[in-house]
Amino acid sequence: MKLFRTDQIKQIDGMTIKEEPISSVDLMERAAGQVVRWYMSKFERSSRVFIFIGPGNNGGDGLAIARLLESNRYDTIVYYVEFTEKTSDDWKKNLNRLKSETKVPVNYLSSIDKFPVIASDEIIIDAIFGSGLTRPADGLAADVILNLNRVGATIISIDIPSGLFGEDNTHNVSDRIITADYTLSFHFPKLAFLFPENAAYTGEWEVLPIGLSANAIRKTNSSYFISEKSDVAPLLKKRKKFDHKGVFGHGILFAGSWGKMGAAVLGASAALRTGIGLITCHVPLDGVAIIQNAIPEAMVDPDKNEKHLSEIGNTFSFNAVGIGPGLGTEPESQKALHKILTKCKRSIVMDADALNIISLNEDWLPLIPEGTILTPHPKEFERLAGKTENSYLRLLRQIQLSVDYKCVIVLKGAYTSITTPAGNVFFNSTGNPGMATAGSGDVLTGILLSLLAQGYTPENAAVLGVYLHGLAGDIAAEEACYESIIASDIIKCLPKAFNKIREIG
Repeated sequence: MKLFRTDQIKQIDGMTIKEEPISSVDLMERAAGQVVRWYMSKFERSSRVFIFIGPGNNGGDGLAIARLLESNRYDTIVYYVEFTEKTSDDWKKNLNRLKSETKVPVNYLSSIDKFPVIASDEIIIDAIFGSGLTRPADGLAADVILNLNRVGATIISIDIPSGLFGEDNTHNVSDRIITADYTLSFHFPKLAFLFPENAAYTGEWEVLPIGLSANAIRKTNSSYFISEKSDVAPLLKKRKKFDHKGVFGHGILFAGSWGKMGAAVLGASAALRTGIGLITCHVPLDGVAIIQNAIPEAMVDPDKNEKHLSEIGNTFSFNAVGIGPGLGTEPESQKALHKILTKCKRSIVMDADALNIISLNEDWLPLIPEGTILTPHPKEFERLAGKTENSYLRLLRQIQLSVDYKCVIVLKGAYTSITTPAGNVFFNSTGNPGMATAGSGDVLTGILLSLLAQGYTPENAAVLGVYLHGLAGDIAAEEACYESIIASDIIKCLPKAFNKIREIG
């Protein structure tokens, strides 16, 4: 699914109105109908509904919603936050329809002294500002937002929480933004919904389809995407009857150090469960027995050092290289990584301590081979690229780093962002908080190593691997609970994840 900036969504709306053709007020009616259908599936008629509207088309949505709710026997009352006398044409049309077709009271809230008493068991629908807002709410609107947040009632925001900007909230003011329990976005999520600091404002968000033009969507260029099942299924390669293990690649995993051999075990196990033909683990000498006991299917290439890695040997006989899990940052291990950066001609995935070593040697960044996949969590990325004020600015820096060094960066977290050398961003739609557990990243490294060894491009390996990893985590959560998931559960659920993807292929 493409993601668009708020100005692009406005353009797509306009193209839909022109191409379908449909009037803008009828498109608004379509959106309101979707909201009301959603609302009726969630809430009983026992709670009074307070709808707060602004003067623009978001307020027009609120007026149409009020009319449709009343026609379905919901007790509804409208409050117009009157901070301007200018209202949109569609707003006026919907106000006239509301007054002529219903008995819904419309109150003009011209000062905060007129703010109503709202019980905590009543419902608030927020339709004050839409996604076109470009400066922080102020004056009466800011006062109303502050009061709404204090009520303690359930808040449902229409399209976007009032006061939130669609993309960059660097210069926004936090207490002038609605803190919604639900946000119902029309046809696309807003980019801002995918950043952790905005979760307090959006609450649980859902996308409601409103029939925007497929042609308009196709013609409108975007660098932002959300990876969904239908996007990932075509990437999955099909195995042929006469294929053998040599067809599916041989990967080498440089991992483990004294006390951290579990990282190597998890990475190699995940690689095998993801379909790699052969896996060799290059581990410290003292880790050989651990690998061969834990993973009989894996081969071992022992390092001469007992406790940490000090060499890399020949990587030319392998299809792909993974390095980092449990590696440590010993000087000898740093030299070994430097050799990989300068000598290795194979696809590489770098994680954990491999990234930390790069952070300790900033002049090594230009040495990263083209097409390498880097998989930092936020702190590791911060050490690589420096601190940023918020997630939007961090994403811009992530994009620039991918472009500058021609690498794929997988920034792990909710809605993991994958940036490519072309400047594209793929947000992942799978995964859950239960995956925030030790070793989860090592599993992802193994999955990506496996896909690279099997011949997937770095971009496709990243998009498919991250989706597969998150989906296996979702299956693990269904079978247990968030609190109980451990990294090996994700590995165990990989077969079911593959099958789920194939169901829609």
